[in-house]
Amino acid sequence: MTKLSILVPVYNVEKYVRACIESIYRQGLNDEEFEVIIVNDGTEDKSMEVIADIINQHHNISVINQENQGLSVARNTGIAAAKGEYILMPDSDDLLIEHSLKPLLIKAIESHADLVVADFLTMNDNEIANFTKSPSRPHSITTFIEKTGQQLILDDLIPHECYVWRTLYNRHFLINNHLKFYPGITYQDRPFTYACYLKANKCLKTSSFLYIYRKGHPTAASYLINKKKAFDYCISISEIWKVANTERLPIRVRETITTNIAKNIAALTRRTVREIKSRKERTEVIDHLNNVLPQLSFRYSTKQTILSYLRKHIPHIYMDILYVYANFYEDRFRPFIKHTF
Repeated sequence: MTKLSILVPVYNVEKYVRACIESIYRQGLNDEEFEVIIVNDGTEDKSMEVIADIINQHHNISVINQENQGLSVARNTGIAAAKGEYILMPDSDDLLIEHSLKPLLIKAIESHADLVVADFLTMNDNEIANFTKSPSRPHSITTFIEKTGQQLILDDLIPHECYVWRTLYNRHFLINNHLKFYPGITYQDRPFTYACYLKANKCLKTSSFLYIYRKGHPTAASYLINKKKAFDYCISISEIWKVANTERLPIRVRETITTNIAKNIAALTRRTVREIKSRKERTEVIDHLNNVLPQLSFRYSTKQTILSYLRKHIPHIYMDILYVYANFYEDRFRPFIKHTF
C-alpha cells in the first residue's frame, strides 16, 4: 500500500521546480513507500524539461498533463489521482527540509490522524542557498500535540497563513468529507483550510520544521495584488464565511472565524489601496466584496461594527479615506513629523 502521495502542480517555475522535486527525494523514504504526482498545468516554460531526468530516474513519479486551469484545479486533479494513505501538496517553487517528512508520516499512519500540521521557515533565494549548503543540522525529537480542528482554529491558525503545504492530509478524510479547492481563484488555501479544520476530529500539531516557503519572487501567487487577485480574495473570504455558517459551531469558534474574516477584509482593503492605482478598480473591488458577502455582519467588537457599516453604506468614500490614510498619512505625513520632531 502506498503510504503517501506528494502532489506537485507545475506552472512556469523552471527556475525553482528542480530544487522542489530533489527535496522530495531527500526525505529518507523508499520509493516504494510514496508516489509523486506532477500535474503539468499547461506550463509555458521549460519546467518539465528541467526535471525530465528526475522523472526518468524514479518509477514512482507520474505526470498528468492538462490545460492551464490554475492551482486549485491542479490540486483537485492530483487528489483525485492519489493512492496514498496521506497527501502532501508542496508548491513547486518551494522545497521540503531534508529528512523532515519521514517522522511526520510515521506518526500520521500510526495515529490515523485526519491532519498533521507542521511548522515552516520563510526564506528568500539567497537564504535558501546558504541553508541548503550548510552542514547537516542535528534533528531534535519531534513532538506532537493532539487537538481537534476547532482547537487549531482557536489556538494556532493565523488568518493569513492558511498554507496547505505545511499539512499532511488523510486522503480518506478528504474524500469522505468532499473537501476540494475552490476552482479558478488565488488564495484558495484559506477556505480549504477552514473547511478541513472544521471537519477534522483528530489533528496532530508539531513545531518541527517541514518546509521552506520561498518569499519575494515575482512568480509567487501572492507577490502583488491586482483587480483579478483582489476579486479572488473577495471570493476566498466569502467561502470562509459560507463554511463557518454551514456548521453548528461553539460561540468561541464562530467568533474567532468572524474576527479572522474581519482581519482578512482589513488586509484586502489595505493592499488594494496601496497596490491598485486606479480609483475605478479600487471601488470595483469593494463593490465586489459587498456583492459576494451581502449577509456579512460583525458584532463582536465596536471597531468591526463601525468598519462594516462604512464598508456597506459608503463603500467608495470608505476606500478613498483608506487610500488617503495609507498613501499620504502613513507614507508621508507621519514619517515627516517623526523626522522633524
